[in-house]
Amino acid sequence: QFNAWEKLLADTKVAQITVPLPDSTWSIKDEVAHLYAWQLRSLARVEAAVLNQEPAFPDWPAEFDPEVEGEPDQLNAWLYKTYHQQPWSTVYVQWREGFLRFLALAEQISERKLLDAGEYRWMEGRPLALTLLATYDHHQEHIEKLLPRLSQ
Repeated sequence: QFNAWEKLLADTKVAQITVPLPDSTWSIKDEVAHLYAWQLRSLARVEAAVLNQEPAFPDWPAEFDPEVEGEPDQLNAWLYKTYHQQPWSTVYVQWREGFLRFLALAEQISERKLLDAGEYRWMEGRPLALTLLATYDHHQEHIEKLLPRLSQ
């Protein structure tokens, strides 16, 4: 997934990255910033697993509960507003370094600990492997929606 995004971003001119996509107010930069913001939660989980501590989640407004199932439209709108003004160079470095750190930390966790639903009480009965899958799925969902829009 990381390599697919790196290729997409390398093959796209900066001017394309920072302008709104067809039928959207979001640019590729905004999509990557959104992925980075959500990546911070996943990173907090794998870091907590490696350090054997509670996750230190990003400081998001209390009225947004990212653990509630469904479309987190209000939270995503807040994330957009929070990251929209950042320059592409900052967004890209944050996303890239965060993703690479996420992967490096995940590699340090044994398969048993990734798959054991009771290993980390803060996962509330879910295996940590779901965090890895969610990160993959989230990036995949966005790239699948993005590719057809880039060809327009």
